[in-house]
Amino acid sequence: MLLVQVLSDRITNNLTEGTLRSWLENALPKMLAFFWSVALALIVYFVGMKIISLIRKGFQKGLQRHGAEVGVQQFMDAVIKIICYIVLALAILHLFGIETTSFAAAIASLGVTVGLALQGSLSNFAGGVLILILKPFVVGDYIIEDTHKNEGKVVEISIFYTKLLSLDNKTIVIPNGILANASLTNVTNADKRMVNLVFSIAYEDDIKKAKEVIHQTVEKIEGRQDEEITVFVNELAASSVDIGVRFWVPMDDYWNIRWQTLEDVKYALEENGMTIPFQQLDIHTL
Repeated sequence: MLLVQVLSDRITNNLTEGTLRSWLENALPKMLAFFWSVALALIVYFVGMKIISLIRKGFQKGLQRHGAEVGVQQFMDAVIKIICYIVLALAILHLFGIETTSFAAAIASLGVTVGLALQGSLSNFAGGVLILILKPFVVGDYIIEDTHKNEGKVVEISIFYTKLLSLDNKTIVIPNGILANASLTNVTNADKRMVNLVFSIAYEDDIKKAKEVIHQTVEKIEGRQDEEITVFVNELAASSVDIGVRFWVPMDDYWNIRWQTLEDVKYALEENGMTIPFQQLDIHTL
């Protein structure tokens, strides 16, 4: 019995040692290859990110040397970044033995499905291209999107969206497809802008005198363009005579001059005995 037990233990040990040795001989090279692939992938990733950064900076400098608009620079930078990231991802997948051809074929087979799912994004991409080509606005312009009445200064034109900065410092993000297919107003496309104001006086007041007061007041406004000032009777309203005035100002000074004109004309009319009507409600009780 003792002899049988010894023989049994030897056979078991031999089998165990043989199985373990065989497993190590088969698994160890694969494990080493996997860890080597991971290490190499990390190296490729960090080196690739540095190269991508250099490519983007070089491309930006090239666009700047050729006088490209800021919006074009932002758009092309986003496109180049995506392309470089895709190339880097394919290179890393190839290190793990994943054939890029089969990977590309898998993507192509899903092309229709992805296209349907991303049709809105593709529309926005096409809209961004149209904006850069047709140039209804550029970075730095103040625009009003007529459909939803969003307005602000254009600060970025990216692949899918355009960012506006409102007067109260809010960021408004609008899809490029909407801006490319809807009407919009570009307020700052020219270097000057017309101030168009209306002031009301009472029917008892002298219209000619009121027009002279408004004209003289506008002439004294600092920063106004040295062009003709037009003063006219805009409307004979229900309880007032509405006098309009139009004059040109530099685009950047529009709001400051508009606000100053409203204040100065109001005081000037009052100093010359003019009455500015306001709505009144008379209640009669029995």
